[in-house]
Amino acid sequence: MAASAPLRADDLLHTVIAAIQDALAAPNTLSVAVLAFVSLQRLAELGLSRRNTRLLKAKGAVEVGRRHYLPMVVLHAGWLLGLWILASARAPNPPLLLLFALLQAARLWVLASLGERWTTRIVVVPGAPLVASGPYRFLRHPNYWVVAAEILVLPLAFGLVTFAVIFTLLNAVVLKVRIREEDAALRRGQTWARLHQ
Repeated sequence: MAASAPLRADDLLHTVIAAIQDALAAPNTLSVAVLAFVSLQRLAELGLSRRNTRLLKAKGAVEVGRRHYLPMVVLHAGWLLGLWILASARAPNPPLLLLFALLQAARLWVLASLGERWTTRIVVVPGAPLVASGPYRFLRHPNYWVVAAEILVLPLAFGLVTFAVIFTLLNAVVLKVRIREEDAALRRGQTWARLHQ
């Protein structure tokens, strides 16, 4: 039995070009609608994040963790661009698409629970109490759990197993750094509150 040849860069390039040609020649209407929804959702959230960051900084908030922000944005943009390239012509799996829809409800629950404190950046108002309502009653960092599940589930809904695994692992690396920095910032904010009571 012959060993399979390693994947070469030109093989990968041909695969991507073929996927783009398929997507342009025969896009799946439901897939395009889902990807358009996710794209518009992410753009709207960036606008909301910008607004909330501005409001929080006006209240004396401090931003931390700027070094990991650009890699996180590149990761998420690459994930979405990759889905447009690889998934546009594929029919989605209905149960997994339903699971992704349920994740959107969880995402809205997180946003509603955090209110103006939700941002894509780590922005902490010193002395502000930690959010303990909504999903935060049951789980630490529910927003990150939802995002991690989205990054895994949506590609799987299009049959993109390797893509899902790669981006899930990359996201885990970014989240490890982000959660460590966020937890440290929140601890500092709570310490400030105790010292200034």
